[in-house]
Amino acid sequence: MPTPADRPFVAAPAGPVELTGLAAVAAAERWGLPSPVLLRAGMTAIYTAGDSVLRVAAPTAPAETAIELAGVLTAAGVRVPRARRPDVVRVGELSVTAWERLEPAAAPVDWRTVGAMVRRVHALAPADVPPGYPLPVAASFPWWQFDELLERVGDELDDAARGGIESAVAAHSWWRDSPAPAVVCHGDVHPGNVMATSAGTVLLDWDLLATAPAAWDHAMLVRVERWGGEPDWYDEFAHGYGASWRADRLTIAIAELRLVAATLMRLLAARTDPAAAGEARHRLAYWRGDADAPTWNAV
Repeated sequence: MPTPADRPFVAAPAGPVELTGLAAVAAAERWGLPSPVLLRAGMTAIYTAGDSVLRVAAPTAPAETAIELAGVLTAAGVRVPRARRPDVVRVGELSVTAWERLEPAAAPVDWRTVGAMVRRVHALAPADVPPGYPLPVAASFPWWQFDELLERVGDELDDAARGGIESAVAAHSWWRDSPAPAVVCHGDVHPGNVMATSAGTVLLDWDLLATAPAAWDHAMLVRVERWGGEPDWYDEFAHGYGASWRADRLTIAIAELRLVAATLMRLLAARTDPAAAGEARHRLAYWRGDADAPTWNAV
């Protein structure tokens, strides 16, 4: 089982919206903000409150380190949301931080800029990350422990879907022994974590910062069409990054295993969240080899 040192900044869902909502209200009152409105619930619950965005999470490290990390990234030329407040509001196990509310732009995401920013992240040294902010090995994430996850969701898999998933895990298991050097990675580069704003394209959600081969941050975009994206998004990203790894064996392996992890985690979520059940069914169709399997949503 993963140890605390193996866990990213956010390793578990924030909890039911009843609790995250109370924490968001407490923070809004402390900071004199309007009543918060839930934008999205997940590993981190996101609320809007006037000109601020409140992030409610149960982090594995002091939430102040996330504010410090934003400063490091900005200094490195990576465009990220700015903190609205230097302090943190704590309610039980939950921590609330306040960030600027970004204005979306009509223009599309500039994927070349995203690639250039990810290249700057990969150029950081681990010592550049603020002390106390987790920097685990990405392969140690709980959702990459496939044997354990398959055991937990086994009763919810039909034979065809299980066969497809197990074949993918077996075919690509070699990646853990790859000699590719590890770098500092964003950890979760996908279209849902990128936003075109009036100030330019911004890279969001640094909760899964980790060390991994650079392929880790290319992998999801290499398979972006599975998530409803356009293949040329990766081509633009690669242009900005300075290299295309579309045909790289390690990138392809990680990309397929990221799909495994995403599927198994959605099956687990469906146990307590009925809204996740439909997405879980969509994902299983892919593993059955359905030629008409629907695209997925990065929820």
